[in-house]
Amino acid sequence: MNETLTPNAGEEIFGDAPAAIAPVSAAERIDTLDFIRGLAVMGILAANIVAFGQPIDAYMYPAAFKVDAGDPGGWMWIVQFILIDGKMRGLFTLLFGAGMYLFMEKAWARGATRKLQAWRLAILMAFGMIHFFFIWPGDILFYYALFGFIALPCLKWSVKTQLWVGLAGYMLGVLLNAGLTMPWLIVDTAFGESSPEMLAQRKEMIAGIDQTLAHSDVPNNAIASGDYATLVMHRLTEQWNELLLNALLFGFETLPLMLIGVALYRMGFFSGAFDRAKLLRWGWIGVIAGGMVHLAIGLVVQAGGFTYYGTLAAFVAWSPLPRLWMVLGMAALLLAYAPSATSWLAERVRAAGRAAFTNYLGTSIVMMFVFHGWALGLFGQLNRPQLYIVVALAWVLMLAWSKPWLDRYRYGPLEWLWRCLTYGKVFPLRK
Repeated sequence: MNETLTPNAGEEIFGDAPAAIAPVSAAERIDTLDFIRGLAVMGILAANIVAFGQPIDAYMYPAAFKVDAGDPGGWMWIVQFILIDGKMRGLFTLLFGAGMYLFMEKAWARGATRKLQAWRLAILMAFGMIHFFFIWPGDILFYYALFGFIALPCLKWSVKTQLWVGLAGYMLGVLLNAGLTMPWLIVDTAFGESSPEMLAQRKEMIAGIDQTLAHSDVPNNAIASGDYATLVMHRLTEQWNELLLNALLFGFETLPLMLIGVALYRMGFFSGAFDRAKLLRWGWIGVIAGGMVHLAIGLVVQAGGFTYYGTLAAFVAWSPLPRLWMVLGMAALLLAYAPSATSWLAERVRAAGRAAFTNYLGTSIVMMFVFHGWALGLFGQLNRPQLYIVVALAWVLMLAWSKPWLDRYRYGPLEWLWRCLTYGKVFPLRK
């Protein structure tokens, strides 16, 4: 449902690849991947801003806004659904898989074992739990760590095995998610009136929508009023099981994409080994084809009035397959175009990518100050266009601090902390 990022630490994660598959230098490759991460961490906020500033159910379901959504016809919903939702998460999951393998390449070269990676994932899981319980429940770092543990024994598989198991696992998830649409069709189609039994089930499911939305009343009221203690206690006592339930929801996307990312790294995809013309051709095919299917889904949801089950089906059941096309297509296009992005703005985007972990969690903290009642108290008061203004201001902040910091220091603050905790020693921070 929400978007997130892979908190990598520059050259530690994307370091030297074997010369046979590295037509570009390590520095050029790092710059390219930093640029992709920078764009993605900016896009992630655009994806998540509705869930920050409105009830989290409004992320998919516009009627959950506490004010008029300010989106006549739902066209902004459709544009975000096509270009942003799920795409940034997919890109970072690919990079996370690639980063796991590269980390182990360097660890194996030093005589270390996968225990070091397991410890690193345990630290990431702790970050994710702190994020979930104390900052924002839209975290996905916990799931990266969880499925990273499962992917860890697969790192020594052959490239073909990793790729095909990843693709097969993703397709299994597509089929399972598509199966979820069957009961929802009872609500959103005439099939729900085909018999007294179906009609009764339809009424029951519609009645359940209000109960589902009511589950968020306590945290929503706590955020609006600024009652942080009640908010945290509710997450600790009532929402803790969401960590496990969402693992089921994300599992057939996250783990397969990690394995695909590992395989692509080993094939030289991130190292410049793929022909640029082919990257552009297949990248545009994936983005355009996937975008057209997303547009069709969005128009169907729009025609149905953006119902609760219609929007849920669009995100969970109908879009995963074209989303894969777009994620792979976007990755190919960004790898092809990023080296030519050399402006001052592009350099600041790269810096934001080098400090992506800090920017991701830091953004969640900044949004607390914007929306919680103990600070600016704007929760539930801004419509979609106004929320996008908050996104633009946050982008300015992100781009403003990252480069000056990294001109002076080796890592972003949280990148440095994660590295120190991983190796159990304090690394120099200042250059």
